[in-house]
Amino acid sequence: MVDEINSPDGGLFGGLSGDGAADPVNGFLQPVGLASALFFESPKEIFARVHREVRPRTAIPAIDVSYKRFVDPNSRVRLEGGRITVAITDLLEGAPAPVTEALAHILLSKLYRKPVARHHQHRYRLYLNRRDMRRRIDLTRQERGRKAHKGSAGVTHDLVAVFEDLNTRHFGGMMARPELGWSHIRSRTRLGHFDPSHNMIMISRIFDDPRAPRLALEYVMFHEMLHLRYPVDHSGTRRCVHTPEFKAHEKQFPDFKDAKALLRKLW
Repeated sequence: MVDEINSPDGGLFGGLSGDGAADPVNGFLQPVGLASALFFESPKEIFARVHREVRPRTAIPAIDVSYKRFVDPNSRVRLEGGRITVAITDLLEGAPAPVTEALAHILLSKLYRKPVARHHQHRYRLYLNRRDMRRRIDLTRQERGRKAHKGSAGVTHDLVAVFEDLNTRHFGGMMARPELGWSHIRSRTRLGHFDPSHNMIMISRIFDDPRAPRLALEYVMFHEMLHLRYPVDHSGTRRCVHTPEFKAHEKQFPDFKDAKALLRKLW
């Protein structure tokens, strides 16, 4: 069984673990457990404690936790042979303990098919959505990842020519051309996407076909070009890919409704 997850509030770091105890020598009350035990736990100990919370009447299995050099900020959990193996993106190595705790809740809840408490999801997403983390994620994708594609020159269409034509007609020729490439597969579910980490637009090879209406291809390319014009809006845990400005501009595409209808009828 394998599960994967692809982020400051007032209670982020906890508080006193007790009300206090009388000092028999000087008579003053002394706080007990000034620092939460959370800060002194290893990731393995955090996962073991969270397992006890997620499955309170179940013995805690052996748990292995390690950090891996993944391309994306993914983390995975596997239950096999009575042992839980957790692989966490090394982007989270050194993350605050409450973030690791939130991730433990998310992964173990998914593993055991239990609902994930919203405050754990909120804390984890808030951390990943920090500006410094987004920058680290982009740099990691650039360094470790690569975009496999078939180049911009297709059998029927040249993506450079399509891009520059749309650039001239709709953006005054002022948009800098990113890397362009046809996908290796004829995907009907992912018709195109813009990858800001590699500054690249990828178009599904389903459009590199004489049967493919030129209007449909142009609309998909125009849509991805708008991602260059209107970057993703990040705010707190919110990640808005298609902003109101994006959607308003998209509707200015000539024959917008006809193009959308063509995409619904892909062969």
